[in-house]
Amino acid sequence: MSALETQISDLNTRIRHTEQDAAAARVLAGGADRDVAEIRTEIRDFRQATTSSFNAMREDLTDLRSHVDNRFAAVDRGFAEMRGKLDASAAGQQRIVDLLNQLIERGDV
Repeated sequence: MSALETQISDLNTRIRHTEQDAAAARVLAGGADRDVAEIRTEIRDFRQATTSSFNAMREDLTDLRSHVDNRFAAVDRGFAEMRGKLDASAAGQQRIVDLLNQLIERGDV
């Protein structure tokens, strides 16, 4: 009988430890759930911030591309203007050469 009482006492002790372990496991699981919820929130916030960053960079690149395109267009216009002036100068110089050749042919030089 005393052996049976000892075994029952041991079983009661084990049950108490098991109940304490189960309670601790529930507390840990609750903490893990909160941690997962926090991580999800942080990941969502990070994703939103990253998306906003990329959208801002995309806008900046679009603005930069527009600015560069406008500046290249201005350079192209400047080159066209200079080409016109150089062509006019070349035509004027050719006229001078032609006049000099006429003078040379007539012997006036």
